[in-house]
Amino acid sequence: MPATLSKLLERHGVLAAMTPQNLSRAFVGAVLITYGVKVAYPLVDSLINKPNKQHDSVNNNLVPVLPSKPSEPKGIRSRLRKNIPALNFTFILQFLKLVRIMIPNLFCTETALLSGHTMFLFLRTFLSIYVANLEGAIVKYIVRKEPKNFIRQLLKWFGVAIPATFINSMIKYLESRIALAFRTRLVNHSYQLYFKNQSYYRVTVLDGRLDNCAQRLTDDIEIVANTVSHLYGQITKPLFDILLMAIALANLTRSRNANIITGPILISAVVVVSALILRLVSPRFGQLVAQEAEKKGYLRHVHTRLVTNAEEIAFYGGQKVELSHLKNAYRILCQHMEHMFGVKLWFVMLEQFLMKYVWSGTGMVVVSLPILMNATSGGGSTREENSKSESKSSFAANVVGSTGDVPIMVQGGSPNGDSISERTHYFTTAKNLLLTGSNAVERLMSSYKDVVELAGHTARVANMFHVLEEVSNGQYTKTVVQKNGGDDIKSGFQIEFKGDQPVPKGKIIYTSSNEIVLKNVPIVTPNCDVVCPTLSLHLQPGEHLLITGPNGCGKSSLFRILSGLWPIYDGELHTPKNSMFYIPQRPYMVIGNLRDQIIYPDTPADMINKQVREEDLREIMKMVHLEHIVERDGFTIAKDWTDILSGGEKQRMAIARLFYHKPKYALLDECTSAVSIDVESSIYQAAIDLGITLLTITHRPTLWKFHTHILQFDGTGGWDCKPLDADDRIKLKREKEQLLSAKQTDETRMRLDELNRLLGE
Repeated sequence: MPATLSKLLERHGVLAAMTPQNLSRAFVGAVLITYGVKVAYPLVDSLINKPNKQHDSVNNNLVPVLPSKPSEPKGIRSRLRKNIPALNFTFILQFLKLVRIMIPNLFCTETALLSGHTMFLFLRTFLSIYVANLEGAIVKYIVRKEPKNFIRQLLKWFGVAIPATFINSMIKYLESRIALAFRTRLVNHSYQLYFKNQSYYRVTVLDGRLDNCAQRLTDDIEIVANTVSHLYGQITKPLFDILLMAIALANLTRSRNANIITGPILISAVVVVSALILRLVSPRFGQLVAQEAEKKGYLRHVHTRLVTNAEEIAFYGGQKVELSHLKNAYRILCQHMEHMFGVKLWFVMLEQFLMKYVWSGTGMVVVSLPILMNATSGGGSTREENSKSESKSSFAANVVGSTGDVPIMVQGGSPNGDSISERTHYFTTAKNLLLTGSNAVERLMSSYKDVVELAGHTARVANMFHVLEEVSNGQYTKTVVQKNGGDDIKSGFQIEFKGDQPVPKGKIIYTSSNEIVLKNVPIVTPNCDVVCPTLSLHLQPGEHLLITGPNGCGKSSLFRILSGLWPIYDGELHTPKNSMFYIPQRPYMVIGNLRDQIIYPDTPADMINKQVREEDLREIMKMVHLEHIVERDGFTIAKDWTDILSGGEKQRMAIARLFYHKPKYALLDECTSAVSIDVESSIYQAAIDLGITLLTITHRPTLWKFHTHILQFDGTGGWDCKPLDADDRIKLKREKEQLLSAKQTDETRMRLDELNRLLGE
C-alpha cells in the first residue's frame, strides 16, 4: 500500500523526493502522535479541571445520551455507580465462593477433568519443545544438503503430527467439558436457591435488588463457566511454556558457551515495562462488561414485558409507545457497544505494538547474542578434505553474504563445533522456542483483560447467590416509598424499621389442629402500605367465610398472608401446614398434557402414590363440566392449554385441581367470574360436600348461600366479621337495587349509605 501511494504521488509530481521508507515512517509517526494525544488528553484535562473531578467521574460513568432522546432509566445508573467490578479483594472472595460451588471436593468429576486437562497441557508444552528442535534439525540438514537426514527428520515431523493433533483436540474437548461441568454445578446451585422457600416469588415481589434475574440464571452463569474454563488453560499453558522454554533456552545457550543471564534479564525487563504500560492505560473492562450486561438485560426486560402483555397492548393500540421503549433500550446498548469498540481499538493497538513488534525485536536480539558475542563463532575457517569443498564454500558464502573468509562447512562439523549449519540449527531452534515463550507471555498478559471481564460477570452471579440466600431466609431489601406514614400511626400500628428496611416481628405457628387463628395481624403490602392495622380472626373447619369490601381494602392481601407469601409484621398466625389451596381469577396452565393440568403441582409419580386413577380424574372433570375435553383430547396429549381453553374452561380446570387435592381450606379469589351461575353453584356445592372449607372473595350474591360467615372490610382499615344470613343479605341487596332505580332523595341516599355499609360495598 505505501508503494502504491508513493507511485501515485510521484506521478503527480508531489513529494517526489520522499521515499517509500520515509512515507511509512511518517505514517507510523502520525499514528503514534495521535495515540499519544489520545492517552495524554484525559490526564491533562483531569489536571485542568481538578475541582470538578468528583462530578466528572460520576457523569462520565455511562455513555452520554443525547438530550433530545429518552434517557436511560435512573435505576440502572444508580446501580452501576454503587458497584463497579474490579480486581480487588471483593472479587477474590466472590470468585472463591463460585470455585467452591464449581469444585465441591477433591474427588469429583471436575477435579478429574482438570487433572486430565493439565496433563495434556503439559504434554503439549513438551511437544512444542520437541517440534522446535525438530525444525532446527530440518533446517540444519537443508543447509548441509543431506537429503537422507532431511527425509528422516521430515518423517519424524509427520509422525509427531498424529499425537500433536490428538493432544490439541483433547485440550479443546476437555475445556468444553470443564465449562459444561462448571455450568451444571452453578445452575444446580442457583436453581436450588431460586426455588427454596419460594424465592422465585419473593425475589421479584418482596426484594428489589435483582433485576432481570433470568439473565443472571442463564447468560451470566454460562459466561462465567466458559470464561473460567478458558482462563484455566489460558493461564496454565503459558506458565508451563515459560518455565520449560526458559529451561530449554538456557540449556541451548549453555551449549553455545554463552552467557545465560543477559538474555533473561533483557526479556524480563521488556516484559515488566510493557506490563506496567498496559496496566497504566488499561480501560476498566470490568465496569464496561457490567454495564453491557445491564443494558442487555434491560433490553430483554422490555421484550419480555411486550410478550407478556401483548393482548392488553394490542387492545390499547400502544405499539407506538412500546416501539419507542424498545428503540430507546437498543439505542442505549448500541451507544455503549460503540464506546467499548473505541476503547478497545486504542488499547489493542498498543497491546499489539508492544507484544508483536517490541517483544519480537527483543527476542531477535536475545537469540542473536550467543552467536554474535561468541568468540569462537567468527574465527578462521578450515578446508574440507573432500572434492565438494568449493561448492559448499560457495553455498556458505551465499548464505552468510560475506566477501572475506567464509566458514566452509564440514560434514562432521568444524574443529571448534561451530559450523554454519550448527549456528542455523541453534538459531532456528532458539527462535521457535522464544516465539513459543513470547506467545505464552502474550497470552498470559492478555488474560488479564479476560480476568477483569470475568470480574463483571462474577459480581453479578455472586450477588445473585447472596440475594437468593438472604431472601430464602426471610431477609429482604427493597426501596420503600414511605416510612411510618400518618395513617398507620393514627391507627395505633407502627412498622418498626431497621435502617431503611422494615422488620417483620410477627410469627407463623403451624399447629396440628385444623383451625386458622389470626391474633392482631396487620395487613401490610411489600411497599409497607398498611391496609389494615390489625385483624383478629378465628376460623374452624366448616365455617365458610365470604370476604367482601372495596378495591384495595386487603382481600387478596389476606390470602397472601395466609399462604405465607408475605411477611407478618406483628401478631401471630396459627395455621395447619400444607392445608390451603389458592385459586386465582386467572388460573395458571402448565406445560404438559391434560392430566398434568389436573394434578398440578403433583407429578404422575405423586398421583400413583396417592392411588388416583384416570377414572377418578374423569369423575372430577364431570364435576366441573369438562368431560367433553377428555373425550376430545384424552389425558396424554400435550397441548398449549393456555390458547386452547377459554376463560371459563381455565377457571373450571383450576377447580378440578381443587377437587383432586381436596385440601382443608380453599382460598378462592374471584375464581368463577367467567363461569355461568348454574355451573358455579354446582361446583361450590360439590366442594362443600367434599369437606373443603371455603374462603371466597366474590361480588356475586348467588354465592352467599354457600357461606356461613362474612368478613367485611370498609376500605379505611376497619373490618367486621360475623355470621352470614344469606336470606337477609339477599333482601338487603334487592332493596338497594330498588333504591338505585328510584328517585334520589336525602332519605334514599342515607338508606343507600346504610345498605352499602351493611353489604360491605
